[in-house]
Amino acid sequence: MEAFLVSTGVVALGEMGDKTQLLAIILAAAFRKPVPIILGIFVATVANHAAAGAVGGWVAQALGPDILRWVIGISFLAMAGWMLIPDKMDDDAAQGEHRFGVFGTTVIAFFLAEMGDKTQIATVALAARYTDIVQVVLGTTVGMMLANVPAVFLGDTIARKVSMPLVHGIAAAIFAVLGVLTLLNVGRLF
Repeated sequence: MEAFLVSTGVVALGEMGDKTQLLAIILAAAFRKPVPIILGIFVATVANHAAAGAVGGWVAQALGPDILRWVIGISFLAMAGWMLIPDKMDDDAAQGEHRFGVFGTTVIAFFLAEMGDKTQIATVALAARYTDIVQVVLGTTVGMMLANVPAVFLGDTIARKVSMPLVHGIAAAIFAVLGVLTLLNVGRLF
C-alpha cells in the first residue's frame, strides 16, 4: 500500500504544471470532448508507466542493493531539482494528428509527451525502489489522472488559482526527502 500511496502523491504533485498537464488543457480547448480525452490520457499513461515500471524492476534486479540504493537516492534528489524547473509545452506534442480522432490523438500525444518526462522517470525510480511494480504503476496512473482530469474540465480556472511554484516546491521537497531517506537506508527500502 505504501508503494501505491507514495507513487500517487509524488506523481500527482509532480504533474502539476507539467507539459502533459498543459497538453490536457490544450486538447480540451481544441476538441471540447472531455470523455475521450480522459480515456486517452488513461490509456497512454497505463502503457507508458507500465513500460517505465518494467524498466525500474529490471534496474532493481540488475544492480545490487547497495548500488541501487545510491542510484535511486541520487535520482530522487535529481528529480527534486528538476521539479523546480517549470515545464513549457513542446510544440511537437501539441500538434496532434486529427485523423486519429479525439481519443487516438490524445493517446498518441500523451504517450509521446510522457517519454522522458519527469513523471515517467519518477515511475522508473519508484519501481526500482519498491518491489511491487503493479502498485507503483497503479499509483502513478492514479496520480496522473488526479492531476489531469481536473485540467481537462477546469484547466484555465485551476491555472489561475493554484500557485505552480508552490506545488513544484512541495513536490521537490517530497522527492528530496525520499532521496535522503533512500541514501540513509531508512525505512523498508530493501
